[in-house]
Amino acid sequence: MLLQMVQTLVMQLLPRRRTSNFDLAMTWLVVGLGNPGDQYSATRHNVGQMVIDHLVSRHNLKLTLHKSRTDIAAYKLGVGADAHSVILAKAKSYMNESGGPIKALAAFYSVEPSQIIVLHDELDIPYAAIRAKVAGGDNGHNGLKSLTSALGTADYFRVRLGIGRPMGQQDPGDFVLKQFSKEEKQNLPEFIDRGADCVEFLIDKGLDLTQSKFNS
Repeated sequence: MLLQMVQTLVMQLLPRRRTSNFDLAMTWLVVGLGNPGDQYSATRHNVGQMVIDHLVSRHNLKLTLHKSRTDIAAYKLGVGADAHSVILAKAKSYMNESGGPIKALAAFYSVEPSQIIVLHDELDIPYAAIRAKVAGGDNGHNGLKSLTSALGTADYFRVRLGIGRPMGQQDPGDFVLKQFSKEEKQNLPEFIDRGADCVEFLIDKGLDLTQSKFNS
């Protein structure tokens, strides 16, 4: 009887075993979609890579070239045994060919699609709005189309970064390759910072809580 009471007390004092995959320490691959080169770095289409650059700066990291033709940096999110390994990545290829390098990088680190978070620009939500989701179509986004084709599945997480649609008759293809407007640039740093917060919250807390906190 005494032994049973001691065992019960010990079990009560131990931390509860968590059941969600988001609660277990694991490796996450966070990908920012965009085009390489200085001529594209400040365009709307590269807003996902802007968030990657912000996370690199936030954690005092440095991007290095990986043999998968990606620039990467890695850090731990959390402390102790519960800390997640986070790999930040930007493909060196153009947007519509980004799937191959990201697939190669995921294979190198044995990361499943369910552990991939993709940051990308989204025409169909207002500027500076953020919406997290898992799976779904590519909505005409060539980066997502390439990634889904390479991975053989659309079952990865997305953080959709709103850029809005162009006014008037401007072609969306031209619009995404332009820099943000003067007015948009005024709160662009705050938008990018929230995008970085959303990624880390998603890794730490899971999709449902992330959608409640960030989706707008």
